[in-house]
Amino acid sequence: MKGAIVFDLDGTLIDSAPDIHAATNTILTQDGFAPLDFATVKGFIGRGVPHLVACILQTTRGSWDGALQAQYIHRFETLYITAVTLTQPYKGVRAALDALAHAGHPMGICTNKPLAPARAVLDHLELSHYFTALIGGDSLPQRKPDPAPLHAAFAALNAPALLFVGDSEVDCAAAKVATIPMALFTGGYRHSPISALHHWAAFDDFDALPQIAALASLGA
Repeated sequence: MKGAIVFDLDGTLIDSAPDIHAATNTILTQDGFAPLDFATVKGFIGRGVPHLVACILQTTRGSWDGALQAQYIHRFETLYITAVTLTQPYKGVRAALDALAHAGHPMGICTNKPLAPARAVLDHLELSHYFTALIGGDSLPQRKPDPAPLHAAFAALNAPALLFVGDSEVDCAAAKVATIPMALFTGGYRHSPISALHHWAAFDDFDALPQIAALASLGA
């Protein structure tokens, strides 16, 4: 049986930061706040909507209470379902997924993005058919870097774990604790130097991923 490959979504397969930035500023301007710049919002991505909202509120208001955070989470998730028009797959993603599927690897997604927006953007980009498992940030009580969502994604694929493919500190930490080989896409949303992050392989071009998977299979 071919080894399973699980992917992070935002910053790994897709560049969704423009849509997340636009949704953030829609809410802020509705409330009379100045919009945040792209780099600031991009830096908030990766740990799920509650973390994103907490960072937005801390930056714009300096403090908040639980009721306000819950209100912003609801408003953001309402916009998030349709925040797909500015999002694009990274160069080479479709060809890499085609090659991995042709090689017989079961594939899944493990993302901190809520399940409904994750499904919406995969459908919009016509990527859903590649994946037979999807674990979102609200699928379990835990989110990455806790390893539970990653274990759940591989369990749903019912195949030996071969690789987790991600882009961030959160992904690398989850893979390390889960003891699953990590392929780090270096063109995503990470903040730390590559050398500081736990990974088995690193790549900046998706054309390299099928060969990385082949090498991992040889060592499995």
